[in-house]
Amino acid sequence: MQHVRNLWRQQLGHVPDAVWTETELHVLILAENGLTALPAEIGRLQRLSTLDLGHNALTEVPEELGELTALRDCLYLHDNRIERLPDTLGRLTRLRYLNVGENALTALPDAVGGMTGLVELRAQHNRLTTLPDTVGGLTALRELWLRGNVIHRLPASLGGLVELRHLDLRENALTEVPGVLAGLPRLRHLDLRSNRLGGLPDWLLRLPALEKLDLRWNGIDPGLPLVAELEQRGCVVLA
Repeated sequence: MQHVRNLWRQQLGHVPDAVWTETELHVLILAENGLTALPAEIGRLQRLSTLDLGHNALTEVPEELGELTALRDCLYLHDNRIERLPDTLGRLTRLRYLNVGENALTALPDAVGGMTGLVELRAQHNRLTTLPDTVGGLTALRELWLRGNVIHRLPASLGGLVELRHLDLRENALTEVPGVLAGLPRLRHLDLRSNRLGGLPDWLLRLPALEKLDLRWNGIDPGLPLVAELEQRGCVVLA
């Protein structure tokens, strides 16, 4: 039986000290509480499998977060004001879902590449310009959500994400479709809406699993022969 503490939307302002004595907890929900800080005592809850800190006002999270090595289901940090993530996150090798969207991150730490259990990573609506080279270590990753950043390039190591099915790059600063995507054998959905694309590479036709390619609100000429071929496959969206 899981031990759960649900303090969602309690307007706490800070985490009650009593929470740090509940070392048997598996699920801790602290979303929507106006939290501005998370104390180092979080590291005591070493049986947590899910931690929800979303929709608060955190500007940072403590290094002790990396001591929660039993985290395997979800870590929600979205909709805060976090500017950087601690390198200790790399210790969370069992975690499957990480959401750091809607923050003020300009970069993800290199240590994120150590989170080898990740199946889904959400980092939408930050200020990222690229991803760390270590991201290629996330070989179990199936979904990567990067909407609303200022990404202008992707690292070559991204080609190592052989399980990746869904890649959301909407509302970024790409001027071309990143060539590193050509080697992704299971990529089904590629969302490139609202970038600065003017052309398309031929290798898109060779992506074996591609089911949907969304190119709306770019500068793509719908009369290109390549577009016609993609339309015949039924996978491209331009209007």
